[in-house]
Amino acid sequence: MSPESTRIRPFHQVDVFSEVPYLGNPLAVVVDAEGLSSATMQHFANWTNLSETTFLLPPTDPTADYKVRIFTGSEEFPFAGHPTLGSAHTWLRAGGTPKADGVVVQECAAGLVRIKHDAGRLAFAAPPLTRFEAVSDALRDRLAASLRIPAKSMLDAAWLVNGPEWIGVLLGSAEEVLAIDPDLAQMGELKVGVIGPHRAGTGVDFEVRTFIPGDAMTEDPVTGSFNAGAAQWLTGSGRAPQEYVAAQGTVLGRAGRIHVQAVDGVVWVGGASSTCIEGTVML
Repeated sequence: MSPESTRIRPFHQVDVFSEVPYLGNPLAVVVDAEGLSSATMQHFANWTNLSETTFLLPPTDPTADYKVRIFTGSEEFPFAGHPTLGSAHTWLRAGGTPKADGVVVQECAAGLVRIKHDAGRLAFAAPPLTRFEAVSDALRDRLAASLRIPAKSMLDAAWLVNGPEWIGVLLGSAEEVLAIDPDLAQMGELKVGVIGPHRAGTGVDFEVRTFIPGDAMTEDPVTGSFNAGAAQWLTGSGRAPQEYVAAQGTVLGRAGRIHVQAVDGVVWVGGASSTCIEGTVML
């Protein structure tokens, strides 16, 4: 890290996608990241040992309210969902005022992302899928092997790339999703999200699990980017209603809740955020 840029910077740790603090997905946010190199950001993100760490910067696009850079422990993402909501929550808490009434515009490597208030929660407009197609037969067989499930139990499988290169797998029930015991070695470099419907009356509509074998945390507690892609896939094909709630993190002892709403061709993905740690870091 460059000693000439080291100074005290505001720092927040936010819990995202849960109405109850400490039951969602934590995010580290450095509020004032001006002067930090990419190497320093990556080093710090690795040190936090969280799924993602974000760094807030002044926007370079005049229509944006702020710019964010999003890092996992090993790489930078052009877009990610829970870092988008957690960063917007933190920017607003730090005194940010949107240029447009009721809408925050985030600049990230994937482009501009709109964020709005929705029933007391923040929700982002799902970015377009840059790759959306069925997986090959060979990859479908590999997915079945890596999830340790019969290939015939996969109702569908598709590339859902919106920054992270997700593959979505649709199963017939939430129970099947919760029962998965993956073979991470077989999964290799793939980022795999699995979704299946809950029975009526359970309070949620779908169960989601996401696996990132190369990451420090091989199963993500709650994943906004995958849920954004899955929502476009499932609402667009009629497999999901235009408005639904998904649960994620159940097997990890979390209570993630993702609120999806498709309106006029835009899929909004929302969830609650709460600040759990607030202070400063030396960077």
